[in-house]
Amino acid sequence: MNWTLEVVVVPVTDIDRARAFYEGGLDFHVDHDLQMGGGRRLVQLTPPGSLQGVQLVVNDLRAACEELLARGVDAPEIQVLGGPPRPATPDDDLNHVGFLFMKDPDGNGFAVQQISARP
Repeated sequence: MNWTLEVVVVPVTDIDRARAFYEGGLDFHVDHDLQMGGGRRLVQLTPPGSLQGVQLVVNDLRAACEELLARGVDAPEIQVLGGPPRPATPDDDLNHVGFLFMKDPDGNGFAVQQISARP
């Protein structure tokens, strides 16, 4: 499995103020602005002309999950974003909307996203 780094998560105290700063002040593009449930919100922005950050990307999230389990890693349930987050079903197309949200042994969170192909 080929794993690449994609997104950096930046915690903020005021998400609307942070979005205004990055979008208006730095001309970042808003990729996602989602209500996650439980009072959580996810805003993903990228600098002009780029797709960069800290997030792992795989071309087959289900296969990545199986590989993690085979290696003894406790892989969580695949989540589907693009609306209210929900657990994935076997029939879901996970391209761009399938995610695993995980933590390393020290509690550092990261995500694994499926992007099957780049244009």
